[in-house]
Amino acid sequence: QVQLVESGGGSVQAGGTLRLSCAASGRTSSMSAMAWFRQAPGKEREFVAAINWSGGSTYYEDSVKGRFTISRDTAKNTVYLQMNSLKPEDRATYYCAADSGVIGYSGIYYYPGGYDYWGQGTQVTVSS
Repeated sequence: QVQLVESGGGSVQAGGTLRLSCAASGRTSSMSAMAWFRQAPGKEREFVAAINWSGGSTYYEDSVKGRFTISRDTAKNTVYLQMNSLKPEDRATYYCAADSGVIGYSGIYYYPGGYDYWGQGTQVTVSS
């Protein structure tokens, strides 16, 4: 089992910045990737960004490219999401997710079903 705990959400004005953190604990040694998803009220959970845990390759949803940066600290088992130039449409609950690596797939999943573990979510509000 892997436990994920997010932090760093909050309220900002458009154009502002936030940094989300997600600390993983438990059986983290076999994790293959970690990702951030978000879910706005009345909408489906959508992919935001992901990072390959061993190699560090990163992947982004088109609307956040150039504004958001995903990174990881393998020593701390923590993944970060630096969010710059925030827009009102970025408002959502942000969830951290981890791929356990059990299947052995080395790629990145862009849909929620590809991840085995989830954090509790952290709220991001952006006002115009």
